[in-house]
Amino acid sequence: MPARLKTVQFVLLPVRGLRAASEHAAMQRFFLSLAAPQPGASLAAIGLRVVDSIHEDGAKLVEIAPGAISALRAQQFGARLAPVRYYRTARAARQAVEEAPKKAASAARIVLKVVSSKDGSPVAGATVVAFIDFQKRIGAQGVTGKRGEVGLSLGAARRTLERVYVYPGMGFWSSLRRGFDATSGAEIALEPIDPSAPDVVRHFYGNAADGAGNGVTVGVVDTGIGPHPDLVVDGGRNTVVGEDATDFTDNGALHGTHVGGIIASRGKAPTGVRGLAPGVRLRCYRVFGKKAESASNYSIAKAVDAAVSDGCDLINMSLGGGSPDDVLRAAIEDARAAGSVVIVAAGNDGGPVSFPASDSMALAVSAFGRKGTFPAGTTESGDAAAPYGTDKANFFASFSNRGQEIDLTGPGVGVVSTVPGGDAAGRGLAAARHGLGVMSGTSMACPAVTGRAAFILAGRPDLLSLPRGEERSSAMAHALLQSAAPLGFGPLFEGQGMLK
Repeated sequence: MPARLKTVQFVLLPVRGLRAASEHAAMQRFFLSLAAPQPGASLAAIGLRVVDSIHEDGAKLVEIAPGAISALRAQQFGARLAPVRYYRTARAARQAVEEAPKKAASAARIVLKVVSSKDGSPVAGATVVAFIDFQKRIGAQGVTGKRGEVGLSLGAARRTLERVYVYPGMGFWSSLRRGFDATSGAEIALEPIDPSAPDVVRHFYGNAADGAGNGVTVGVVDTGIGPHPDLVVDGGRNTVVGEDATDFTDNGALHGTHVGGIIASRGKAPTGVRGLAPGVRLRCYRVFGKKAESASNYSIAKAVDAAVSDGCDLINMSLGGGSPDDVLRAAIEDARAAGSVVIVAAGNDGGPVSFPASDSMALAVSAFGRKGTFPAGTTESGDAAAPYGTDKANFFASFSNRGQEIDLTGPGVGVVSTVPGGDAAGRGLAAARHGLGVMSGTSMACPAVTGRAAFILAGRPDLLSLPRGEERSSAMAHALLQSAAPLGFGPLFEGQGMLK
């Protein structure tokens, strides 16, 4: 019996877009045939298997032997096979150790303790990253236990660490210590989040009224949202193949809930924070599997398609970083053709604008920060870099990607927003009890732009009432770009500037 050929997954696309148009009748019949319970002997003969479909007459995730691709093209010329690619969230990367110190006879295990600066109580679940050589990334890292302690093996006995980074889960700001005295038992105190103190988003936009954004529907394509008491999710879908389509809650990364809160949180100080458009109809599309760090272009395209079908006016995508591909190009093109505007994070490696933000049909968002909107000694203090704005307190985020594709910039350094969970019986911290955390990245700048865009469009019923089509999405995008004002960074860094 001949060996079974190894198959590879691809996304099968029609001539253009995600659905076969009626004017391409043969192509449409072909895609419809693939949706049948038994696609047909000729397709089975070349080893094609349909794993999942976006539409009966549209894009499909398929498995096929690489050697059979030519046979497929011979049967249906014009159908496109695109590789499955993967994308990550656009949250700014955390520092990480790459090499452990060399062991020595005098090696000692140092115990550091992380506590609250408010009352000295221990902070559990905080990631501590200690460097003895930051440039070479030599050091040790670990996570604090219930007593707030973490043990680090740092080679030869030493007192001074070049840098120590502490990243808490929720309720606190991060910490960056340089030249830290690492005597065993040394404490690092973290500043609790104060919901009453404006972060960078609230500094520029204040607190929106309850109904701000009313009449606008926003779709968040991300790691899932909630549950969280300050977020009302109208509905959504999980498009991860093999997972429950009705489970679009947070996958454990906290990222999507943070993004959703920047747009639409209904919280108020002193226990919560307010989103930029709490009156929007918020919908969630989870494209990251449970605890997964990447999402496929197929899942993302299926989510964008669902958001369009559900009438989303704005679609937020705080993700990117993969190679350009036809699948997401088709999804974004279809969204714009259906009257939706797709807003995408530019990326966080300090380089050129990443895909899909670089797609000409999307609005690409960079990130900036402002001195004084985060406590001294936090990791955010290391994100300040030139160019500075006309107001020298404003700075372009050192991590943010930049380039000619940038359309807008948004506040993205040290953003306080919602995260799942909370600790109602815990340490007396409102931010911990009510699920608040700090994140930075173009991931955060993107929903800041989306939330403000919803606020602006809610005041433009003339645009929202247009028939859903490319004229509508182009008019909305044009209105938003005309509503921006430069901060003084320059077009390659901020595009048209920040939405007013």
